[in-house]
Amino acid sequence: MTRTPVWKSITETLEGEIAGGNYRPGDKLPTEAALSSRFGVNRHTVRRALSDMAERGIVHSRRGAGVFVTAEPTLYPIGRRTRFHQNIGATGRLPQKKVLRVEVRPADVTEATALAIAPGAPVTVYEGLSLSGAQAVALFVSIFSAERLPGLAGTFGEVTSVTEALRLNGVEDYLRAETQVTAERASATLALHLALREGDPLLKTVGLNRTLEGAPLEHGLTWFAGDRVTLTFAP
Repeated sequence: MTRTPVWKSITETLEGEIAGGNYRPGDKLPTEAALSSRFGVNRHTVRRALSDMAERGIVHSRRGAGVFVTAEPTLYPIGRRTRFHQNIGATGRLPQKKVLRVEVRPADVTEATALAIAPGAPVTVYEGLSLSGAQAVALFVSIFSAERLPGLAGTFGEVTSVTEALRLNGVEDYLRAETQVTAERASATLALHLALREGDPLLKTVGLNRTLEGAPLEHGLTWFAGDRVTLTFAP
């Protein structure tokens, strides 16, 4: 009677637990050390099992972060009213943002052109991570005229939602005027923030939001993890 290889028995056990909901899409699996202890095998055997599961797309590893159950890409509509919390909330996942920095500094030429202000005029820069559940799906940088919205920097110390921060500063609604999309490879810094490998594919968007009256409001750059988001465009 042919014996089942131990590594294969481990994959069957883990796959059964994933199918049963013990580990959901996006969840992190226990460490190799923990799995080695659980199954009474060495790390090489565990690594062989995880490698087999990765080859079949059941799990994927992130450098320095661990091994995760593969999740279906999040559908992310981009239209005239692109709202992160609404887009992620519609998938049934909890939308969150992690603030990386809020600062006021002089605008560079590109930012000044987009916002129709003079180069060197003060801008509020809001940078952070967009999360779907516990998983980071994008890094964003939003730039606003500090003279037009003088209280915005302080508001970002209280709320993380751009839409809510703008509402608290008198902007009830706004529209996406344009979006440019390009493909990039993750730099070391972006890979670290998004728990990717350096060189992994990203989708970069550069967008401009305007007030309902047509005035430039927000110049935004976003780097989406290419395997976690499907961008869809609607009028």
